[in-house]
Amino acid sequence: MIGAMTDPETPAPTPTVRRARTGTASATKAKATPKKPAARKRKPADPAKAWVRSLARTRPGLVPFVNDALAGMYGHPVWQRVHDPTSELVLTILSQNSADTNAEQAFESLRRAYPGVPATPGMPRAAWPGAQGAQPEGTPPEEARAADRAAAPRINRPGWGGIGLEDAITPDWDAVEQAPIAELTDAIRPGGLANQKAPRIQSALRTIREATGSHSLEFLGAMPALAARDWLTAIDGIGRKTASVVLLFSFGTPLMPVDRHVERVSLRIGLIPPKATADEAHELYLAMLEPDQMHEAHVNLIQHGRRTCHARKPACDACAVAPRCRFIDRRAP
Repeated sequence: MIGAMTDPETPAPTPTVRRARTGTASATKAKATPKKPAARKRKPADPAKAWVRSLARTRPGLVPFVNDALAGMYGHPVWQRVHDPTSELVLTILSQNSADTNAEQAFESLRRAYPGVPATPGMPRAAWPGAQGAQPEGTPPEEARAADRAAAPRINRPGWGGIGLEDAITPDWDAVEQAPIAELTDAIRPGGLANQKAPRIQSALRTIREATGSHSLEFLGAMPALAARDWLTAIDGIGRKTASVVLLFSFGTPLMPVDRHVERVSLRIGLIPPKATADEAHELYLAMLEPDQMHEAHVNLIQHGRRTCHARKPACDACAVAPRCRFIDRRAP
């Protein structure tokens, strides 16, 4: 038999050599540098605090300048409670997307439709604060009611844009909550958007009663500011602005309500970023102002928006903030 020939130019395959295992690999692993622990992820910076630091760095002294300039124009408003918190809540709901004067009319109409009980037992209805019936006998009913309303003492608070409410009895909130929705809608129609606000008011009153056993919100005054705001904003239809208004004006809670006037003025001056939402603006002001500055800043910014920094034709020549306003000069310091 002729054996297979091997091509001399083709190298023979190298045989596989199995080497005995030694402890070298294990030793190498043992000597390997231990892995470094994963770097901790940095906690995201608070956007509001970051903005305030940036503002202090790029436009130093702007916030105290604005506060002082507005105080020079409108004074230093003094906080005092004017309405109980439930009335403040309902009045603020009525003022949503409506003029304050219209909200007043709706609240007065609500109070006449569902009158409350006087604080003094046995007081005749004609003697109730703001009650009907003080006109001479024989006066036509509509004329008598109009005269009574005109003569009734009024109460108002800083920052409110109406003439004030009659100093009268609080509405019967049980009756308001249980009223037929069509009836309640008609009662608050003078305030505008009644079809939306009537169910919102009833829902809020129902939620409060089911959670607390009554319609009183007095317990919120003992809660921390943000916890109280969170409690209110958990109610359907209540946002940060409405909750902040109720808490600031009912208890002096250090919160900064941002309505359309505050937002417009703040954007023009450059106190808040151009793309900040209304909710973000609330948090920005909490980081920007000291607790004892909230009430004055809110009231004076609203006054400025109504009286000077109008939406269409702002009276910039009469504005004490003008030297540092980015609406007038994009490079203002």
